[in-house]
Amino acid sequence: MIESRKPWYRSSTCYIFAGLALGIAAGGFFPFHESTGENRQIYNCFNFLSGSFIALIKSIVIPLIVATVIVGVGQAGDMKTVGRMGGKALLYFEIVTTIALFIGLFIVNWLRPGDGLVLKGDAHLGLAKPGTAWDVALHTFPSNFFKHAAEGDILPVVVFATLIGIAAMKTGERGKPVLQFFDSLAQVMFRYTNIVMLLTPLGVFGAMAANVSKMAGGVEVGGSTIDGWPAVGYLLKQYSVLVGSLYLALALLFLFVFIPVMLICGIRVWRFLRAVRDPALTAFSTASSEAALPTLLEEMIRFGVPKRVASFVIPTGYSFNLDGSTLYLVMASIAIAQAAKIEMSISQQLAMMLTLMLTSKGVAGVPRATLVIIMGTCASFNLPGEAGVAMLLAVDSVMDMGRTCVNVVGNGLASVVVSKWEGNFGTGDGET
Repeated sequence: MIESRKPWYRSSTCYIFAGLALGIAAGGFFPFHESTGENRQIYNCFNFLSGSFIALIKSIVIPLIVATVIVGVGQAGDMKTVGRMGGKALLYFEIVTTIALFIGLFIVNWLRPGDGLVLKGDAHLGLAKPGTAWDVALHTFPSNFFKHAAEGDILPVVVFATLIGIAAMKTGERGKPVLQFFDSLAQVMFRYTNIVMLLTPLGVFGAMAANVSKMAGGVEVGGSTIDGWPAVGYLLKQYSVLVGSLYLALALLFLFVFIPVMLICGIRVWRFLRAVRDPALTAFSTASSEAALPTLLEEMIRFGVPKRVASFVIPTGYSFNLDGSTLYLVMASIAIAQAAKIEMSISQQLAMMLTLMLTSKGVAGVPRATLVIIMGTCASFNLPGEAGVAMLLAVDSVMDMGRTCVNVVGNGLASVVVSKWEGNFGTGDGET
């Protein structure tokens, strides 16, 4: 039975919302106190539900990407088609992420969310040092496929799979068995995805409960400690301008960029939103783009994007089209300057924006990548990066949910736009 024909209370979206709501409630009622260890076992249980679900998702990502990219490129027909599709995708990515940076720049200068925040000067996070632009460019090329796959490093894996697909295409008849094998693997991985997705409500519950429980674990206020729901409320109140500024900027990106793009390209807005609904909710609640990738691929193919386009554009977008994260980077960096009482000129802000535009590419597989980039960018502009990142950590999980959700929606939209641009949207090869 097609899912859309089920009663609303039996739909996957309803179950995900239920997991989300129950997770928020459970986290607030069982605050985790790191200092005393109170509710540690319950918090560990929340983390187990979230971590095991994301671990299962990660087991899907690499084989699914490799199989679909190889088949998609191998069946493209010729190098010109692959090059044209890749060029269009990169052009679209760059335009949208640049607009996202300008939206973030406008909001952070208008609302000035950093003015009321206090830097934690004694913080030492031990984050990895960010690489130079040359390091990022070199990282694009796969040196050890199995190492990249084990680390969940998507960009070199996509490059490797693309080259294999080109080689299979150039081999002709002898390359067909290779393409048939990976096509079968892709079909199996899609079915495996359907099985794992049955656990999504549990994963969503665990992720939300763990985040809220950690926030409710206790906050120092005027020499005393508050916990539970008051602690959650206090943190959100203290950071309300920062969190609100980010979500306002994300909403503006959606309203004034994503929707106009849909209208210009002739994409039915509500139909697209229904298609991207479940992966977006998964991304929001787990704050993990990887958790949403298999479902996003499947839904976009079902929506009408040819498999060869979706399997190439969406994984590539995970490194080059992080609209929500890119917007957050510029807002967070300038908010740190505002908290440090450092006024940056427009030229300095534009230079920072250019730096972020370059350094944000190809780091999707780096743990806590946005924090690493923020710290490195701040160091380049003589800002207190480590203290600033420590300041952001209190509500980073709340902000991460929003920007990850927008990343996923943006990548789904990119695949539809490129398909429309190529003139092959809804051509009949959209079955999984």
